[in-house]
Amino acid sequence: MKRLILTRHAKSSWDDPMTPDHDRPLNDRGKAAAADLGQWLASRDYIPGEVLCSDALRTRKTFSGIAPALPGTPVLELKPALYHAGPDVMMAVLRHAQAEVVMMIGHNPGIAEFAARLVAHPPANAEFQRYPTGATLVADFDIGDWSDVGFGSGVAVDFIVPREIAA
Repeated sequence: MKRLILTRHAKSSWDDPMTPDHDRPLNDRGKAAAADLGQWLASRDYIPGEVLCSDALRTRKTFSGIAPALPGTPVLELKPALYHAGPDVMMAVLRHAQAEVVMMIGHNPGIAEFAARLVAHPPANAEFQRYPTGATLVADFDIGDWSDVGFGSGVAVDFIVPREIAA
């Protein structure tokens, strides 16, 4: 059995229009949401052993906000290929994962399509199709190795968006 925690980066800042997209930081709401996500993950024992993260600033800062709530220190791997990746690239990266529980942090629109294609049945949450900032899917796969993961093979265990945590 393998578990994937699939997270879209938290809310980023558009304060400086001259900042390149790759270098946009989180805004205050995004920083708070990342911390809330970390608490939510820890409270449910969704603890990654490995984190596959786009190398964009907003994805790295999302993980930095989540990490303090997690016991232990998961292996963080910055993956430039995940920056605005589509589902096929995300799948290719995931197939090289090593840990039993893997977290992947990426961007829309690719992450929403990846999530939708991964699970056999979508979670009963209206926000799943939109996959807003901070959205997090937890899915289980009945496989022995990540190289065997395929589209439509995941079972949605949980799904949350940050404003549902705060509520």
